[in-house]
Amino acid sequence: MGCELFFRSGAAKLTLAFGLLGMAGASSAAIYSCVDGNGRRLTSDRPIAECLAREQRLLNADGSIRQVVPPTMTVDELAEAEAKKRQAEVDRVAQQDAVRRDRNLLVRFPNEAAHTKAREAALDDVRKGVKFSEERLADLQSARKPLQDETEFYKGKKLPAKLKQQLDANDAAAAAQRSLVQNQKDEINRINSLYDVELDRLKKLWTGTPVGSMGLLPSASAPASSMPRKAAGK
Repeated sequence: MGCELFFRSGAAKLTLAFGLLGMAGASSAAIYSCVDGNGRRLTSDRPIAECLAREQRLLNADGSIRQVVPPTMTVDELAEAEAKKRQAEVDRVAQQDAVRRDRNLLVRFPNEAAHTKAREAALDDVRKGVKFSEERLADLQSARKPLQDETEFYKGKKLPAKLKQQLDANDAAAAAQRSLVQNQKDEINRINSLYDVELDRLKKLWTGTPVGSMGLLPSASAPASSMPRKAAGK
């Protein structure tokens, strides 16, 4: 009788142990659930292939939600996400650069008088170049007059080779100087345009607009620092 009670007691303990293990296994089991493109609700003990492009819910054994699994990205979606990530980094760096440039502007130009002085310094060399080129052009025109007068003696005749060479050389030099003057005047317009844009930005910064909030200036936004110090044409 004692032996029988002993075996019955042992069997009951084993049954209880296996039951507890089963309950623990059931509580740790999870079920994937989703609704496919046709509106069907699917369930599985592993990620559902038909719903890889859709949100899936990972459920506990009691039906509660353990986790929401986002859709698996396609190759194109991954590429798009990477492109957005790269663009975000580019934008972040650009923003930092804009902040740095605005701060540098405020340090260099605390007021409009300082900016005007810098503009005039940037224009000074180019204006000197224009003056030199125009004087050179006037000299060439003066030098051409006697050559042109000399051609009057050869009306209807072939010009001497030397005279023709002198005229051609004078014409070529004058054309080069006219082209140089035009380029220098274009450079003056370019510098003024850049300083105008810069001044407009500075006026906003001086009145409290946050640094970096207006994006970047054109890449050549500091012409004063890049202008040659030697007068063009000399």
